[in-house]
Amino acid sequence: MPVVSPSSRSSRKPKGEGHSRRGEILAAAERIFVECGYEGATIRKIADEVGLSSTALYMHFSDKGAILQEICRHAFGELITAAESLSALDGPPEVRLRRMIEVYVDFGFANPNAYRLIYLTRPVEARDGAQSLSQELGAGVFAAFETLVGETVAAGRMEGDPRTIAQAIWASAHGVVSLMITKPYFPWAEREALVKTTLDAVFSGLLKS
Repeated sequence: MPVVSPSSRSSRKPKGEGHSRRGEILAAAERIFVECGYEGATIRKIADEVGLSSTALYMHFSDKGAILQEICRHAFGELITAAESLSALDGPPEVRLRRMIEVYVDFGFANPNAYRLIYLTRPVEARDGAQSLSQELGAGVFAAFETLVGETVAAGRMEGDPRTIAQAIWASAHGVVSLMITKPYFPWAEREALVKTTLDAVFSGLLKS
């Protein structure tokens, strides 16, 4: 995320400067939502962060709810695209399943603010349509994952209810990502080693020899 200097926050940018203003607003809002919570974030704070007046910001977004929805839509869009591309690949379903959850973990670490905003924000803070949008798009990601688990079960590589298995794998991956990005002060092991050890344990317990 771009770092905005204190001086740029207090100055107003002239009209028409740059074509990435909308992206700047989304990046600033994402950080402020995480730092201040949805209730604590205001249009003025977001506008100051990118050097705009509140009036100028309203030309891009109608309210902070619309900003939050756009952040969710963009983040989930990347994840859904990655999940769908893996589902369509050839190869054993258990291999694609492992890769899909690895992509999910990589996404979380590459986008910690968006991950916290989408997966770790309390429902009361995700109002104005963002919560329902997050649930809708999140369901799409999980559906692709559950389908691949179903293929793995059908191929005889796992045994049990696909939804339960999918939730167990997802919960393990989410636990690693959420703990590491919210508790950075803990003396964690090397990240790749920790993720691999966690997923190895989960998959070895689920895969049939």
